[in-house]
Amino acid sequence: MTEQELNLSPTRPYLARAIYEWICDNQLTPHLLVNATHPQAMVPEQFVQDGQIVLNIAPHAVHQFHMSNEAITFSARFSGASRELYVPIEAVLGLYARENGQGLFFDPAEYPDTQTEKDTLKSAEQETTDSPKKKPSLRLLD
Repeated sequence: MTEQELNLSPTRPYLARAIYEWICDNQLTPHLLVNATHPQAMVPEQFVQDGQIVLNIAPHAVHQFHMSNEAITFSARFSGASRELYVPIEAVLGLYARENGQGLFFDPAEYPDTQTEKDTLKSAEQETTDSPKKKPSLRLLD
């Protein structure tokens, strides 16, 4: 049976929490690599490079840090201004220690049902250019 048939939840949030705890327990600095192009990601855009952003999520650098199965939320200061950040778990690309690079990087294909903004726009364009769809019909079987 495949994971979809068993309806298992993704492993990413569980592994991310474990790696975060391991990094902190070893007095290292946890850094979060984020896909900043994810439509629901709320990160400071002025620090995004090549569609990604690296965030320092050390306990002394963030406030109200919460890592759930759906998202990582916290507030942090950027250029002196406090910002609320929201990172969907699907947008988490990796979690690693700044000092030695050890951590875990995730397979983007783990969440195949998510679409990027470009994919959403492309599918909306296709719907408008495709030929009209047939009306649904009901057929009785004997």
